[in-house]
Amino acid sequence: MSQSIQSGRQAVRETVEAPRQSPIVGRLAKRLEIRMLALALVLAAALSLLSPYFLTTNNLFNILDQSVVIGILSVGMTFVILTGGIDLSVGSVAGLSGVVFGITFHHLGVPGAMLAAIACGSFAGLVSGWLIAYFGLAAFVVTLGMMAIGRSLCYILSNQSSISDIPDSLSAIVYTEVLGIPTNVIFLIVLYMLGWAYLARTKGGRTIYAIGSNKEAARAAGLSVLFYSVLPYVVAGGLAAVAMMFSVGQILSVDPLAGTAWELDAIAAVVIGGASLFGGRGTIIGTLIGVLIMVMIRNGLNLMNVSPYWQGSAIGGIIIVALLVERLISARVGRR
Repeated sequence: MSQSIQSGRQAVRETVEAPRQSPIVGRLAKRLEIRMLALALVLAAALSLLSPYFLTTNNLFNILDQSVVIGILSVGMTFVILTGGIDLSVGSVAGLSGVVFGITFHHLGVPGAMLAAIACGSFAGLVSGWLIAYFGLAAFVVTLGMMAIGRSLCYILSNQSSISDIPDSLSAIVYTEVLGIPTNVIFLIVLYMLGWAYLARTKGGRTIYAIGSNKEAARAAGLSVLFYSVLPYVVAGGLAAVAMMFSVGQILSVDPLAGTAWELDAIAAVVIGGASLFGGRGTIIGTLIGVLIMVMIRNGLNLMNVSPYWQGSAIGGIIIVALLVERLISARVGRR
């Protein structure tokens, strides 16, 4: 009798002390993408209060336009980071691809030169990926070396000067509109949809996650570890070239310094989006949110007339604080 009473009291106590949270809310709170989306909305609300121009239609389209280049780069970087790797060369590879386009379009035409540029970026990624996956070299060192090689070739092939006679037809990939939406924004949306579908719905995507989580276990399971360890670097290099094509289409010029520090923005966006630098964790949707957060911060600082010399410090500080808050929230949610 006394035992049943005690059990009843325990049940009542657990009911009273249980958090008043629906199962759906609890599951949503544990999803990193939802928390990062909430952070993006809070940031947008704060910027709209600080600047009356932030939520205007023109500025919102401007944010989307500014998201294209870094957004394309970040897709490739997501693939690489999911395997536990890193690619520091995407900025210089993008610059080299732009130079290749600039020196070949006279002979190959715009479509042919674009294919040559993408082939150049993909080949650079293939070399890096092969050295890393087949020989077991450190990704940081290999891609750092490729970054130096790519930037050196930019200067050599361009004769240390800008290439400015880019045909006007290239700007069509940026400024043509479909139902009022620029084609570069449409391309970005389609790219993220394809990236999400591949990582979430295909064997190749699951293999990439498995490699990042435990490469030896993935190999023991009979997965194609070598192929899917190289593939992300090829994707990153090819998409770096595509990103540069959109950048060149905007300014109709190729500079040997083009793409400098792009890799830092791409890595920051992927990490802000919740990916782990140790591999095996992250989503393409999280990366998109990370890209939007990065671009909104830069856009807001410009609207508030913050000096460009201070913007780097402000962006870096905001990123560190955001990641710290997310880490604390993740640890708290994980204990529930």
